Amino acid sequence: MSYDIVVKRIYQPIDESDGARILVDRLWPRGRAREALALTDWYRDASPSNALRRRYHDEAINRAVFEIRYRGELRDNPENLVPLMRLVRRGRLTLLTATRDVEESYLPLLRDAILEALHKEDQADVLPSSPPCYGNEKHFGGKHLDDDQSLGQSSTDENLSDDTPSS
Repeated sequence: MSYDIVVKRIYQPIDESDGARILVDRLWPRGRAREALALTDWYRDASPSNALRRRYHDEAINRAVFEIRYRGELRDNPENLVPLMRLVRRGRLTLLTATRDVEESYLPLLRDAILEALHKEDQADVLPSSPPCYGNEKHFGGKHLDDDQSLGQSSTDENLSDDTPSS
């Protein structure tokens, strides 16, 4: 299945084709009122953690390390992708950030993580599931046998089959 996820800067003009408009930043964009942004939601949980964001902005880590760690945060918290996955299943999802260079921001990484999670979920829907395993249970004639019972001896009348003569 094909999903439509767009990444944009929050300061770009609002377009009717944006679909669900989700701001994915830890911090609110400067100089913007919520009403003026036509947001569907402000979703911070899928953005980089404060610690990771600070380290990257302070240049304590480079872009490659940032990407590895951010992907790790997304992998360790897959539940943070679920609301975004639900929205994109309904139609276009526009991920918004205040970052100047959107293509060099974390949004393309987030988009890829969402698409990968959707692909895995879609694959799970079409793959056959394995049949249940009853290997650890003992069954005889449709009835469950306790560990102290054997197939030849029954301690109660309810475990006897209907064709066994009663005494």
